[in-house]
Amino acid sequence: QVQPVESGGGLVQAGGSLRLSCADSARTFSRYTMAWFRQTPGKERELVAAISPSGDNTRYADSVKGRFIIFRDNVNLVYLQMNSLKSEDTAVYYCAAGSRPYSDYVLSGARTQDFGSWGQGTQVTVSS
Repeated sequence: QVQPVESGGGLVQAGGSLRLSCADSARTFSRYTMAWFRQTPGKERELVAAISPSGDNTRYADSVKGRFIIFRDNVNLVYLQMNSLKSEDTAVYYCAAGSRPYSDYVLSGARTQDFGSWGQGTQVTVSS
């Protein structure tokens, strides 16, 4: 059973960079589609980025394209490199794992209900 644990959140100035990490000790980690979501108070949790089990395929929310990069080492870590941060990126960021084929997530739009395992979240605050 995958149980993601996030780290790397914090306070950063607008225009700066931050890297989030998501670790899991499950031996089957490399079989899971992994994703980063974020949520702000009063809003629904939204997809930020997703990556296929092989790491060959990724997708991003339009709001972060060209600024964020998701990648994985396929041992037990997935990362979210966040560059050119904006105040609107302030949120709690969650790592999620899904056991369905990556193509399913592409078709469904990678909704929160498609992912079965979640981390506890890490706060990212971007000061303007």
